[in-house]
Amino acid sequence: MSTASAVNLDGGVAVITGAAGGIGAALAHALAVEGSDLALVDVDQAALTAIVATLRDRFPNVSITEHAMDLSQPTAAEELVSQTLSGHGRITLVINNAGVALGGLYEQVSMADVDWLLSVNLRATMAVTSASLPHLQTGARIVNISSLFGIIAPVGNVAYSASKFGVRGFSLALREELRPRGISVTSVHPGGVRTGIARNARRGQAVNEADWALGQEIFDKLLVMKPADAARIIVRGIKRRKARILIGPEAYVGDFLARIAPVGATRLIGALMERKSGLRPPR
Repeated sequence: MSTASAVNLDGGVAVITGAAGGIGAALAHALAVEGSDLALVDVDQAALTAIVATLRDRFPNVSITEHAMDLSQPTAAEELVSQTLSGHGRITLVINNAGVALGGLYEQVSMADVDWLLSVNLRATMAVTSASLPHLQTGARIVNISSLFGIIAPVGNVAYSASKFGVRGFSLALREELRPRGISVTSVHPGGVRTGIARNARRGQAVNEADWALGQEIFDKLLVMKPADAARIIVRGIKRRKARILIGPEAYVGDFLARIAPVGATRLIGALMERKSGLRPPR
């Protein structure tokens, strides 16, 4: 693709959910470098305020608003869009990045835990998109952060994989619906990015201490890519109008395995995770 056809992010207004850390904070920095104004959203008000202060100090010409809210709440998405329009006047890019994790085999977690996870990972993505759509013009972009686990589904990640497969399916269908309006939809599938999502995961009610500690150790070994590197890949993909973005070798391997062995990929990826970490997860 020629440079002339690349998306120009300078002067746009980007909404980024889950912006107080990890990939979200790195995306905020990367988009500020591009000249985008920012509406940053997170449930962690203290961390969000710190990120916003740092960005304002480094990028004084970028307009940044902070929105501390819990997107799992029914009216949060509409409030977010209303506040963003009040502060910036328009929205040109929506990045649905907010996400949480739940540790344990499916029989070890409660439906209350599952509802919580789905309310953040899937419903909030759909709700923020729904609230934003009436205000998006031709050329706007929606970027939904799915996961490697939205392509393959390892043991111990039933609810999380269900939510991320949901984000992937939502993105695929929405992309075609919005094509006539000239609004693009991108799904992003990060592999082993070193964020706090595993460390901050909710522990299933029946998961014992030893299995929980082992799971944390496994993911600590597997999550190695810096969020800033992931953010650069995502921004480059947005500028190149990519419909799907894979991040990290794990994502490419998982995508390949899902294509050649759609039924056996879960077992294969589990074996690869065990080999790379040197640890065997609980069964």
